[in-house]
Amino acid sequence: MKKIIAFAAAATLGLGVAACDSAQENAAEDTADAIEDRADALEDSGVINDAQEEAMDDTADAIEDAAEDGAMTTTTTTVR
Repeated sequence: MKKIIAFAAAATLGLGVAACDSAQENAAEDTADAIEDRADALEDSGVINDAQEEAMDDTADAIEDAAEDGAMTTTTTTVR
């Protein structure tokens, strides 16, 4: 379960590198698709159960929804 959470968190953090809204949305969709594919593979191999797969799918859906709603933003910090 820790690996699932770590994967979802890493995927979510990866979305922060997109600079443009449409590119950001595309990146979110790609990330969500990767999470869903990974969830299917893990469930098919018996590593996770149906409820855990559904939780991963919900995470993927939330990522897509956030990108579509423009909630995914980036910030830049300059360290001197």
